Amino acid sequence: MRAAFAPLLMFLLACIAGPVTGAIPALDTSPTAAQSATAAPTIEATADAAADDRIARRLAGIFGELPAFSKVDVAVREGVVTLTGTVPEDADIARAESIAARISGVATIENRLARDVSLGSGAAVGGLAEKIAGFTRMLPLIGLAFAIWLGISLVGYLIAGVGTLWHRIAPNSFLAELIASAIRFVFVVGGLVVALDIIGATALLGAVLGGAGLVGIALGFAMRDTIENYVASLMLSLRQPFRPNDHVVIDGSEGRVIRLTSRATVLMTLDGNHLRIPNANVFKATILNYTRNPKRRFDFDLGIDADDDPDAARGLGRETLAGLPFVLADPPPEARTEQVGDSNIVLKFLGWIDQTEADWYKARSRAIAAVKAALEQGGFALPEPIYRLRFDSRTDPLPFAEIASADAARKPVARKPATPPAASAEEDVTPTAEVAEMVEDERRSAGGGQEKDLLDPSKPVE
Repeated sequence: MRAAFAPLLMFLLACIAGPVTGAIPALDTSPTAAQSATAAPTIEATADAAADDRIARRLAGIFGELPAFSKVDVAVREGVVTLTGTVPEDADIARAESIAARISGVATIENRLARDVSLGSGAAVGGLAEKIAGFTRMLPLIGLAFAIWLGISLVGYLIAGVGTLWHRIAPNSFLAELIASAIRFVFVVGGLVVALDIIGATALLGAVLGGAGLVGIALGFAMRDTIENYVASLMLSLRQPFRPNDHVVIDGSEGRVIRLTSRATVLMTLDGNHLRIPNANVFKATILNYTRNPKRRFDFDLGIDADDDPDAARGLGRETLAGLPFVLADPPPEARTEQVGDSNIVLKFLGWIDQTEADWYKARSRAIAAVKAALEQGGFALPEPIYRLRFDSRTDPLPFAEIASADAARKPVARKPATPPAASAEEDVTPTAEVAEMVEDERRSAGGGQEKDLLDPSKPVE
């Protein structure tokens, strides 16, 4: 019997296991499904008309307490809140939706609000009136902040106005004025910071300072040359590279110094014209100052014939220069053989003068004339162009042999050193001071309209 019922029992168990296994659904245990189940709000499966009324009454009560939502209408159906009407500002639209979303039981929100831009609404006028009223209420505080800023600025101006102190500390007047201006600026800006902090406008202060920084960078690039020139003026006022009325050459521009201003160096050229050189160029330029050393050397070239003795010519030239009253004996005059050309020998003569007693241009001109006359009187021939011609065999022979024998038979000319011609009254070499006197007259007559001179004769020259 047991053996007969065993197959039947197994068949019944199999039939029961099949339907049970198929009725159990598979569970989704993925992280995405779990997050979706917790993130999404739960919506009730059945609608409740009483719940919709409660949501509508609650929102109407909240909006009734807020003036900005006085024209907002609320409708709720199946948990869906519909907002219609107008609000004064665009920000109120998002604000109304945020309030409705916080009500329990709201499934979703249909926001149909719009801003009221009609002139009759009075929103703009009301906002302006409110701002004016707020500004009026802040007037006492603004007045206090302005008074504090004015007081701090006044203190800065009083400290900067102590000119004797800053002129005593600073090495020159230009730097003293720069220090005073920096003090005034610091106190004015500091007072402004305190005043804005009093009225609670620190955010505005940050925006202003940030904008000022950007503007400062832009102006720095745009006014790079101006700033460089200003800094160069400061450095030149400290270094004092020359004195008033010094005879200088600055990058090829020659003249006498009139003044050094905060923007340019003013020269008077040797022909009496004013020349303004930007201080940025002066600071970087090569400056040649003829006035610092009273001794100055002149030189010039003279040529003699290729057949003449250059040593004798140099000796005669040195003796001639030494005999001139305006040429200094120490350092002594000198003569050099500069080069040997095709038909001449070029000699360079050098001599020193004292610029306080002799004019350089006059002395050089007089020395050239004296040495030239001495060489000619000594039998030295001045150079002349010599051309050598060559003829081929088709031309008649020239009597070169007779010419050579005639030159050999000619007696050499005796070369005697000649005394230099005495300087006449018309050849006075005393220095001329026309330009120097014009510079001094202009410096003396400079009125208040002239720019302040930064040159200080009491300071050492670099």
